[in-house]
Amino acid sequence: MSVRFGLLALFADGPKYGYQLRTEFEERTGGTWAVNVGQVYTTLERLERDGLVAAEGTNADGRAMYSITEAGRSALDGWFSTPVTDADRPRNELALKLLMAAITPGVDVAAVVQRQRTESLRTMRDYTSLRRDAEAVDDVAGVLLLDSVVFALEGEVRWLDHVEATVLRRGGRLAAPARAVRSTARPAARRAAQRSER
Repeated sequence: MSVRFGLLALFADGPKYGYQLRTEFEERTGGTWAVNVGQVYTTLERLERDGLVAAEGTNADGRAMYSITEAGRSALDGWFSTPVTDADRPRNELALKLLMAAITPGVDVAAVVQRQRTESLRTMRDYTSLRRDAEAVDDVAGVLLLDSVVFALEGEVRWLDHVEATVLRRGGRLAAPARAVRSTARPAARRAAQRSER
């Protein structure tokens, strides 16, 4: 969903063609979110099908140009004004991996955590370096984007420390989550369903 609206937002300053959308999307996300050309063209076709963009003919190079429609502007305004909810967030592969490691016999949870911590710290170091580079050229948007990534990685490392301590305190193994934990996802799912019915 975010790629769809991210691409739609790129039309705010005028008509675009497919490859141009890919280039601008990657530039505006500081290279932290790569999209392939096929994904861009598939998304563009869906945006056109849904009436959010419209074909505008071709440019001097013969490339098909598209522009945002009124329905597209309205959808984009709705996206900007609607908070991200639990139902909109992707499933967390790391959380799933550690949960499964903690409940699967024969898996060294501490080793899984340590390998992930090492990788997360390496990634955080790389993004911190990119952030310094962005700050040096006064790229405020880039700095804010990279801050988001670095802060998330800092939180991930803190969480990994917590997971390791919790699992080790319990002898290296956990029971599967209780039914009450699984039911916490239901309110978010209900809200998402209610939004889609409107």
